[in-house]
Amino acid sequence: MRSFDEIVALTEEKKGGPDNLKKLLSEHNQPKSEQELEQLGDDRWLSMFTKCVFQAGFSWKVIDQKWPGFEEAFDGFDVARLAFLPDEAYEALMKDARIVRNAAKIKSVQHNAIFLKDLATEHGSASRFFAQYPPSDQVGLMETIKKRGSRLGGSTGQIALRFLGKESFILTGDVVNALIRENVIENDRMSKKNLNAAQVAFNEWKATSGRSMNEISRILAFSV
Repeated sequence: MRSFDEIVALTEEKKGGPDNLKKLLSEHNQPKSEQELEQLGDDRWLSMFTKCVFQAGFSWKVIDQKWPGFEEAFDGFDVARLAFLPDEAYEALMKDARIVRNAAKIKSVQHNAIFLKDLATEHGSASRFFAQYPPSDQVGLMETIKKRGSRLGGSTGQIALRFLGKESFILTGDVVNALIRENVIENDRMSKKNLNAAQVAFNEWKATSGRSMNEISRILAFSV
């Protein structure tokens, strides 16, 4: 595995120099601070989880265009309300033209509302749980939201964390290929062994470079 300075140099060469790479990195938001994440309402976590679930395998543009309707149909993603909403209310949403009427994805809103409500009971708020979870164990956080949430495994959960401002990496195809190139992982299977190896590499690169997981992830992608 090369040092991250070497990977940065490779990426700068591919992207036309340090200034161009810096510009590419500046085009994306930096992670929020722990305090900023704690100040997010739990409804915003449910909203983003839902948006990423509905975008998976579907047109992101369509979901973006319809999103105000989603916010209305799901009562502003009020976690407490949606966690206790009866099954019949979710079934009725299958006739609501304001949203994309996918039964399994609509049902995931109920499950994820319950998940976030439980986190709030355990930690004071779901936002506090996510804010305080260390980026050095993102794999553990991914496993938690996959097991306790609904349809939040794979890239869906990773994208939601990134969009909400949680410091995180996203294992896109390019990032995975870069990890294979650097002999961090042997193949593109997201096995527990490979995930743990990726986490170790990200932690080392962060410690030696001083960069966030976000930047490390993007630089790896740009290096391919």
